[in-house]
Amino acid sequence: MPDTNVIGLHESSASQLADRLNALLANYQIFYMNVRGYHWNVKGNQFFELHTKFEEYYTDLLLKVDEVAERILTLGHTPVHAYSDYVKMSDIAEDKDVHDGQSCVRGILQGYQSLIGLQREILSIASDADDEGTAAQVGDYIREQEKTVWMLNAYLG
Repeated sequence: MPDTNVIGLHESSASQLADRLNALLANYQIFYMNVRGYHWNVKGNQFFELHTKFEEYYTDLLLKVDEVAERILTLGHTPVHAYSDYVKMSDIAEDKDVHDGQSCVRGILQGYQSLIGLQREILSIASDADDEGTAAQVGDYIREQEKTVWMLNAYLG
């Protein structure tokens, strides 16, 4: 079929998914840097606990950055790769000079909530396009991150 890509998806659907995945990639990159900053700069009596937990989060986020970029490539498109583009495309804003543990945790909670919303949108588009690969990937992310949101809310009381 001439209007399909190499993995058999309609090119118009693949293009729409790649656009939304690039937005997701931008959000992951900004969120990753925020969490990395929280890890470096957190202070207070919960330092050891939070420093370790933030490292766990940013390590996972970095893995997902690579997976999202590779999915865009699999769809036959190019992942954005300039930080200036990430800043423009991301719904998650840069979070600077945050040191208080509770504020850091709230920033992480809000970041995951933003990712989940965007990933649900991508899941819907992928399902409509019969793109099981993208749907499975973002579905797994949603499941993991919903649990993390629950835990962060419990932590904040």
